[in-house]
Order: sequence, then structure tokens, then C-alpha cells
Amino acid sequence: MACRISELVLGCRDAEVLTRFWCEVLDFVVLDRMDDGSVEIGPREGFGGAQPTIILSVRDEPEPGKSRLHIDVNATDRDQDAELERLLKLGARPADIGQTGQEAWHVLQDPEGNEFCLLKARIKEL
Repeated sequence: MACRISELVLGCRDAEVLTRFWCEVLDFVVLDRMDDGSVEIGPREGFGGAQPTIILSVRDEPEPGKSRLHIDVNATDRDQDAELERLLKLGARPADIGQTGQEAWHVLQDPEGNEFCLLKARIKEL
């Protein structure tokens, strides 16, 4: 038997801002609220499914240095350009990490500056 990724933890100053943002981006819902202000969000069907949940863990200050983990997203019902427009309206901002402009993805930041990438839709091979 193997492990699966069950949750991702994202440190943040304002869990409510990121809860609204990531719930809109991913069509997630709030699954749990912790006493320290942290929030767990995930798929509407709840815990234990194929998709991991995200814990928005409240921290006074972000950890020093660049995060080595980021989230990649794919649009499920529109093309990449339409999804980019939607994400920017939700509060995402373009991020420059040295791209050439030839990449098939867009590098963005959420409202607290956490980088994530919008990929082109990938069709699952049967």
C-alpha cells in the first residue's frame, strides 16, 4: 500500500482572505475552522477523496526564504485565457520568476503573494 497526499498546508497571515480566494479558484468549501484561526478547505464531498484538502495555517510572519512547494491549477470548464481572466478578477497577480514568455503556463500570486501556476488543460489519456 502507498500513501497519498491528503492535505497541503499553506502558511498565511489572513486565513479568511485566502479562504475566500482559494474556495473560489478551486470551487472548494470550508471543512473545518481551528481555534487558532486556521481554516481547512476542500472538495464539496469532504475529506478522504482523490483531491487533497488545503489547510490555511495562520502565522504571524511567513517562513524566511522561498517556498519550495506551490500549487498548480487547471481550468475544468473553460480555456486557459478565460481562466486567467477569472483568476485575475479574484485577486491573483502575475508573478515574474524569470519566465521566458514561451511557457505554456502562467505564474501567479494569490492575495498574500504565494506563487501558483495556471497550466493549460490536460486531457487524461484513456
